[in-house]
Amino acid sequence: MVLATRLDTGEQRLINTNDAAPGEVDQSALAAAQRDQSSTVIIDGVAWFFNVFNSPPTLYIVGAVHIAQPLSQIADLSGFMVTVIDPRTAFATSERFPNLHLITAWPDEALAELPLDRRTAVVTLTHDPKLDDPALIAALRSNAFYIGALGSKKTHTARLARLKAAGFDDAAVARIHGPVGLDIGALSPAEIAVSIMAQILERLRK
Repeated sequence: MVLATRLDTGEQRLINTNDAAPGEVDQSALAAAQRDQSSTVIIDGVAWFFNVFNSPPTLYIVGAVHIAQPLSQIADLSGFMVTVIDPRTAFATSERFPNLHLITAWPDEALAELPLDRRTAVVTLTHDPKLDDPALIAALRSNAFYIGALGSKKTHTARLARLKAAGFDDAAVARIHGPVGLDIGALSPAEIAVSIMAQILERLRK
């Protein structure tokens, strides 16, 4: 939500950015919300102040694997609310992911109970179609602003074929960033986590 105030008259409008109208005031409110930054904008010679009320962005990490540890830490430092989802209780432990929200359920069951909106990013890291595919299907059916999947180009090609067989068209599966992360030549789990978080932030801000 954005509270738009016309500074010369005090006129106020509460704008739901999910339903922003084509007009310049609504679109300026939407732009402020996307930047997570309240600001003053001049529209047709009139100053408007846009006060942004955003919930923190959310990251759902499917797979409590090695890369998930630095990724969850970087995302938390970046202001994201982080949830790690993995039914394998040997991986999803509070020792490996201290002070984070852990869900030890199958991804489709977990995501059915969680909000998936335009402030949500979903990243799958397991390489296991039994875990990754249900999470990707849930994400593709939502308004999540970012969907990423770990794996090689060959793995990703096979993944897309499975999703198309499940009924998703080319435009839908094109939303998936795979192989996940910016191409920075990352090698270690920490470097891969940096590349993923950078791509998430790029998608959120741009």
